[in-house]
Amino acid sequence: MTVDEIVRRLRERSARLASGLAVPHLPVDSDFSLSGVVPRPTAFKPAAVLVPLVAREAGVTVLLTQRTEDMPSHAGQISFPGGRAQPGDANATETALREAEEEVGLARRFVDVIGTCDLYRTGTGFEITPVVGIVAPGFTTRADPREVADVFEVPLDHFLDVRNHQIATRKVAEGRERPFYAMPYGDRYIWGATAGMLKNLHFILTS
Repeated sequence: MTVDEIVRRLRERSARLASGLAVPHLPVDSDFSLSGVVPRPTAFKPAAVLVPLVAREAGVTVLLTQRTEDMPSHAGQISFPGGRAQPGDANATETALREAEEEVGLARRFVDVIGTCDLYRTGTGFEITPVVGIVAPGFTTRADPREVADVFEVPLDHFLDVRNHQIATRKVAEGRERPFYAMPYGDRYIWGATAGMLKNLHFILTS
């Protein structure tokens, strides 16, 4: 898929969302989409992530991070750069770009923001706005050692191939099983909210 086609499809959905027009329902709007989190949080804190699509000559890649093992939440998990909205952030785009700079040193001058996608709610009580941007090559990364153990890229084609989409389960409180999406790549186990948002990206780009 070309960068131009990616931009066209994502901008179209972002514009329709912003205008309040109806859009096809995404496969995954929250951690609850597979009925795996009970009870649901009663309130959600605003957050945003940057979905960085790197325009490499060999093809578009997705930049991801692996969190450190001593983080208080989601330790060791793979995620997009992002985090909780701060009082000084003008909007979700500002949150995502600020967090990407802080977490991985991705300078915002390399990021052409396409728009925002559908909200995603997590079982930990966050309402995440995915902010999609095309990242120009030539950037450097500098992982914040307090939060990020590694920064890496995965070909977008891997996530666009439905054969790489899995549903797995894990035991949670009281012996219940929680189903979740997973999209492993080599020894990288990409799952949970990140895989859910990637599932939605697949839907937007291929439907």
